[in-house]
Order: sequence, then structure tokens, then C-alpha cells
Amino acid sequence: MRRRRGLTGRANGRLDGGVAVVVGRARVDRRTKALVKRLDPGDVAVIDHRDLDRVAAETLVQAGPCAVVNAAVSLSGTYPNVGPLLVAAAGIPLLDGVGTEVLDRLTDGEVVSLVGDDQLVDGKVVATGQRQTLASLEAAFEEAEHNLGPALEKFVENTVEFIGKEAPLFTRGVLDVPDLGFDLRGRHALIVVRGHDYREDLDLLRRSGYMGEQRPLLIGVDGGADALLELNLKPDVIVGDFDSVSERALRSGAALVVHAYTDGRAPGAKRLDDLDLDYVVFEAPGTSEDVAMVLADRHGAELLVAVGTHTSMVDFLDKGRSGMASTVLVRMVLGPKLVDAKGVSRLYHNRVRKRDLLLMVGAAMMVLVVFAVISEPIRLLLRSLWVELT
Repeated sequence: MRRRRGLTGRANGRLDGGVAVVVGRARVDRRTKALVKRLDPGDVAVIDHRDLDRVAAETLVQAGPCAVVNAAVSLSGTYPNVGPLLVAAAGIPLLDGVGTEVLDRLTDGEVVSLVGDDQLVDGKVVATGQRQTLASLEAAFEEAEHNLGPALEKFVENTVEFIGKEAPLFTRGVLDVPDLGFDLRGRHALIVVRGHDYREDLDLLRRSGYMGEQRPLLIGVDGGADALLELNLKPDVIVGDFDSVSERALRSGAALVVHAYTDGRAPGAKRLDDLDLDYVVFEAPGTSEDVAMVLADRHGAELLVAVGTHTSMVDFLDKGRSGMASTVLVRMVLGPKLVDAKGVSRLYHNRVRKRDLLLMVGAAMMVLVVFAVISEPIRLLLRSLWVELT
């Protein structure tokens, strides 16, 4: 783990009149996933992220800030989101609900300090919130679990409402699926989303032998492309709105598919135009991961293996969505063609791979050859056979 240090000559954690002090340079952004790209160890991350989701929290923890200051409430109680608990469990101080004014008051890169519930610049208080602890967040999380009923009811209502609107698009072949020049008949497609446990799942698939034996087409959904590159795997296709994927991934040679709204708007296209990159547009409702699955299915993939995809209500509330109509529909249409990466890795872990079998046979043959060389009776037998043959 990277060591976090203060930047003003005072070590973080110093007590000032009995109150813990944290010091670092402020990095300010209203979008957490944009902030983490320029967040260095020891910085103070200043965000505006109501109900901090798990994936955003994991990227914050990985960046190693000395503190997180949230203009919004990290755990509002609407649903049990685990993100803030991950930050606290990593030992990173969290100052919560300081108000959006702090985003305009702070200059990116200036030194700030956290003293109790206050954030200070040059000794002056610029924001005040609630200094969260793991205990306070656990209590809020438990209360949110008790309040889950109304959120679930509303979520189901929205899902049912939109299923009626989106069903014809997914079930009647209305979608105009772009041609990528791939023939996936008889092949697997591995669809990677930067969701829950995506690193562990990808690593399991690689170590189990699945990747080497099946050589699936690799589809990264936005940041999922970078997840593949982290393991030295080159994506074949990248699908999404391209707001959370690196330029390195975009220039990796993968086919780029911009997920556009059904009214034709394609926000992700502008970035690719600015980078002078070729792409195709796929107009479809739902999430980009749903679109990636439809794309692979329509190109004839024999099996779709999902990594880090969103399948629960909490997953979707983390993404800020009020329903999962398209996800329900896509999974119903795909049926048994769609499997979770965890199941595939377990299957391959417990079976004998062809390569291993060949190595075992080769080792056995080598033993027989050595035995024949050093065994006098077998050598006599071989000489007799040779004499008879000649």
C-alpha cells in the first residue's frame, strides 16, 4: 500500500489540541471518476457524490488520498451503499456533507487541512460537515437496510413501466446492429465491466486456463477496456459512451462502438471525433453493458461470459438508475448463452485441460524412454528385435 504523507511539514494524524489534523493538496472535481485520474497519494479528494457507490470508492482507495471531502452525503439512507464504508475501512478520513459551495471556494492544488468537522485554508474555515467514522457509517448503513422496502417498490415499478416500452426493441429485431467485421460463430465473447470484483474475476479466468484455451473475443465496456489492459489483455471491442476509458485503451486498436440514445444523440462520439478515431454508432436503450451483450449475441457468439456486470437493485442504484428494464429483457432473451465469470472459472479450475493432459502423457513417455535406456533386459530385447529386422 502506498504511504500517505502531508505536504506542509506536518504529518497527517498530528494532534492539534486533541483534534486529529489531516493536511494535503486539494484535488477538486464534481465527477469522482474524472478526479481519480489526477489524484496522487497524499492529496485531499474533494468530490460531490451523493451515495458514494462501491466502484467509485474502490478507485478512490486505490489512488491513496490522505482524506476525502464530500460536498454531498455519502450515505443518505435511500439504500445501503457500501462505498463510504470501504473508504473508512481503508483508514481514509471522510468529511461528509460540507455543501457544494466548497467546490467553488477551493482552488485545485492548494493546501488544505482537516481539523475535526472543519476544512481550513490558511487557518480559515471554508467548509464544515460531519467527520464520519466506521462506526457512524455502519449505523447509517444498518438504518438504510431497514428503509430498503420503499426503494425496492419504486425500483420495481419503474422496471415494469419501462419493460413495456423497451421490450419490442429487444425482442422483435428492431435494433440496427452495426457490422464489426467479426464472425463469432463457435466463439465465446468475454464482456468486461468495471463492476463488483472485476479484477478478481478476470484474474481467476486467466489463471484457470479459460482465456488460453477458448481465446474469447474481448469486449470492454467503457473502463472495462482498461481493466483488460491492466492484465496485459488487449480488448477487441470497446463499447460505451467513452467517458471513463483511457486514451491508451481507445488507441489500442480495438473496434470502437459508441452507445447512442434511441433519439440519435451520441455524447461519446465527440471525444472520438476530437481524437480522430474511427467508430460506429449503435442506437439502443438500456446500459452500455446490455448493448455489448446484444452486440455479441447478434454477431453469433456461442457463449457470453460476463465480468463485473450489474445484476442487483443495489448495483443499479449505485449507477443512479431507477430501474433495470433493459437488463431484465436482455438476460431473458440471451437465456443460457449468458454466464457469470465466477462459474466459468470454477468449471475450468476443476477440469483437466488439454495442455495439461498432453504434458502428462509426454512425461509418461519420457519415463518409459529413460527406463528402456537403463534397463538391461529391455535393451537386450530391443537388440534382438533389431537383429531380426535387419
